[in-house]
Amino acid sequence: MARSKQTQRKNKQTDDKLTLQDTLNQDILLKLKHTQQQLKQDEESKKKLEEERKREERRQKEKNKSFEELLNENPMDWKKYK
Repeated sequence: MARSKQTQRKNKQTDDKLTLQDTLNQDILLKLKHTQQQLKQDEESKKKLEEERKREERRQKEKNKSFEELLNENPMDWKKYK
């Protein structure tokens, strides 16, 4: 009698642990996985575009610096050479 109660408890616990994958239709699950992959790809492409934009922005900013800014950024002490 004690064994049957224990096995019933174990069966109940396994029934309670049903996953989403177990309950969904296989087609729906495949569509969700495909959508997830596509969203990841979209996110990666957005990150790449953003990085490229920032690189271009830094390049333009560096290109448009004045002589004074370039001189101030230079680590050499120009006063020594006057």
